[in-house]
Amino acid sequence: MFSLLRRQAADASVPLLEGPRIVLRPPRMEDWPAWSALRGESREFLTPWEPAWPRDALSQTAFRRRLRQLNRERSAGEAYGLFLVHAGEGTVLGGITLSEIRRGVAQAATLGYWIGQRHARQGYMAEAIATLLPFVFVTLGLHRLEAACVPQNERSRRLLEKSGFRQEGLARAYLKIDGAWRDHLLFAQLESEWRNRSR
Repeated sequence: MFSLLRRQAADASVPLLEGPRIVLRPPRMEDWPAWSALRGESREFLTPWEPAWPRDALSQTAFRRRLRQLNRERSAGEAYGLFLVHAGEGTVLGGITLSEIRRGVAQAATLGYWIGQRHARQGYMAEAIATLLPFVFVTLGLHRLEAACVPQNERSRRLLEKSGFRQEGLARAYLKIDGAWRDHLLFAQLESEWRNRSR
């Protein structure tokens, strides 16, 4: 069973989430070599499903910019960007992001994720989503978690369905992916649905 811990660091708002085989934690500057290597070797696997990579996508400078942006978004309560790390080995496996956190009458957020090609199809991302959901629905008290994937991404579609998300519709030209505006299937999971599944 997962557990939710808090880092005993100066910033206690940064979550550390533990699953049976994985840990979700904020990225650190010392992660750059492993992150860059994993993303680089997985480029062909990832780019059909992601926004176009900038020229310096894997550089140390770009990674530092990414960390600063994640810290700003977390401090503002807008997003949490976490690395998916193997619990025993400490290996970076991928990443998962809770973004576009909306309060007020919405109480919702958007889920995003990626995994390195050599770690795919081993159940790590399904475990990561299961580990994140209590943080979303209990700790943050959100009502709704949304996700989207291009119709051709069968693996992502199956992952969302397996994780308790329900398809709600199709958004035309929804996001610019790999340099082109792409249609996306829209999914969501409600807090009440998660609680019923968790019983």
